[in-house]
Amino acid sequence: MSISPVTVTVAYHVVPGHESDFHSWGWAMLAASAAQPGFMGGGVLVDREAEWHVVYRFDSEGSALAWEDSLARKQWETRTEGFARQTARHTVRGAKEWFNSQAAKPAASAPPPPSKWKLWFVNMSAVFPPVLLFNIIVLPYLGSVNPFLRALFLCLCVTALVTWILMPRLQRFFKKWLYPPLQTLRGRHKRRTA
Repeated sequence: MSISPVTVTVAYHVVPGHESDFHSWGWAMLAASAAQPGFMGGGVLVDREAEWHVVYRFDSEGSALAWEDSLARKQWETRTEGFARQTARHTVRGAKEWFNSQAAKPAASAPPPPSKWKLWFVNMSAVFPPVLLFNIIVLPYLGSVNPFLRALFLCLCVTALVTWILMPRLQRFFKKWLYPPLQTLRGRHKRRTA
């Protein structure tokens, strides 16, 4: 058996709506593993809302295997039935190998950007209503104000509305339309794990 530290990462698919159940389970399971000899720490992590990970570390391969093969560990694993399912397990021995394995992983590719006409449509949907309302309701009362200041006031107000109120809501509303490949992949993942 090795004396170098062993880091175990276990990935889970969590049923939507049961994230807090899994979070509580993960930390309670880590608290139980902390009672085992050689436990060095751990945590519960989420990766882009799609996959959850429980990571724990022991001071040696023997300590890690003792926890992995224990009845207590198996009992904790059965408690996830109904809200989570294990999808992968990765064990790394030693600190140097852990860093090397993280560096060797290719970066996840970002979804392709939406087409220009879709971005134009969402931007127009966010900008046109406040510009129209300001022109109808506010600007008639500012007729005597310098045109430069009037335009500046309009731009400041509309930009604030679009940036903090309208655009975040429109992006959430149009997410499936703007990023269909990402939604298709998530849909396949949900069908495969269901």
